[in-house]
Amino acid sequence: MSQSGKASIKRGKPSYFMSILGVTLVLFFLGVIGWLVINANKIVKNLKDDVTVSAYLRGDLNPKDSVALVTYLGAKPYIKNYVYVTKEMAKEKYLKDGNEGWDKILTENPLPNSIDFKVKEEYLNTDSLKAIRADLEQQTYVSEVAYPEAVVGKMTENLRTASIVMLVLAIILAIVVIILIDNTIKLAMFSNRFLIKTMQMVGATRWFIAKPMNVRAIINGAISGVIAVVAIWFLVMVAERYIPWMKAAHDNTSLFVLFAGLIFIGICITVFSTHRSVLKYLRMKLDDLY
Repeated sequence: MSQSGKASIKRGKPSYFMSILGVTLVLFFLGVIGWLVINANKIVKNLKDDVTVSAYLRGDLNPKDSVALVTYLGAKPYIKNYVYVTKEMAKEKYLKDGNEGWDKILTENPLPNSIDFKVKEEYLNTDSLKAIRADLEQQTYVSEVAYPEAVVGKMTENLRTASIVMLVLAIILAIVVIILIDNTIKLAMFSNRFLIKTMQMVGATRWFIAKPMNVRAIINGAISGVIAVVAIWFLVMVAERYIPWMKAAHDNTSLFVLFAGLIFIGICITVFSTHRSVLKYLRMKLDDLY
């Protein structure tokens, strides 16, 4: 009986390697998708941060009127931050953008004073910006409110589409990951079915049989998660070295959450599938194991 038990254990050991490899591969692909989603969200956030709304002013306001208008704008709930841009500052920026000066043609600076501001993320959509423009253009000292309408419009439309696609992909991927890991663990446990049944036949309790295998499943899941994390980190470093925009979107906090999540998912699904397989073989009759 002892030799038979040892033989069963030896037969079961190679399956651990295959289960670790299988779970690692699945977690790796899941992590890559998660990393791409993080980069996409970071890029979108950077694009939103670059959107500037300009409220152009009528003529040269006296200090009292300027302060009143700035105070009015600063109290608005949609304002993230703002800056008062004088004619001279606007001209300096105009020339920095590579445009030619008008000194040979005009004697006065044709650019207006303006208040440039960033809008909070929840207001950065076509409908909200139209409402903001309508509100500000009612002010006596504001002649026009401008923002990149085409960019915002496409951004809103693309974000809506991308959100739906990512949600569908996330659901499909989650189902596929659970099924693949579950099947991988089932194959690994299949080689241990006689060992499980033998322990039950000699009087071992269900908990006594399941405990070491659950512990092993925790170790295997953690190993798979760590290997997947190392592989993804290496991929991130290589990608950021050759693709500049990925380096600009780098976010250590999000990556840490992703990596911790991968290890946690690896452990949870591995333990769940292992424990379920153990109970399955304990309920089966000996003849059904062949």
